[in-house]
Amino acid sequence: MQQNLELIQQYLVDLETRIAFQDHTIEELNQALVHQQFTVEKLQNQVRHLAEKLNGVAASQVATRAEEVPPPHY
Repeated sequence: MQQNLELIQQYLVDLETRIAFQDHTIEELNQALVHQQFTVEKLQNQVRHLAEKLNGVAASQVATRAEEVPPPHY
């Protein structure tokens, strides 16, 4: 009887240890996910800004065919 009680207690200690380890791992994974989400949002903002900047530059430097002046030898 005493041996069964000790086995059950050891089993409970093992389970509690595993749960504590899993809780710690879940918290670390959650923090990593939060950091990655922040990084993704930052990169999305940078890409959006660069796309807007590129659209602005492309529109101002490229002339349409109607706006182009014929070469002087025509």
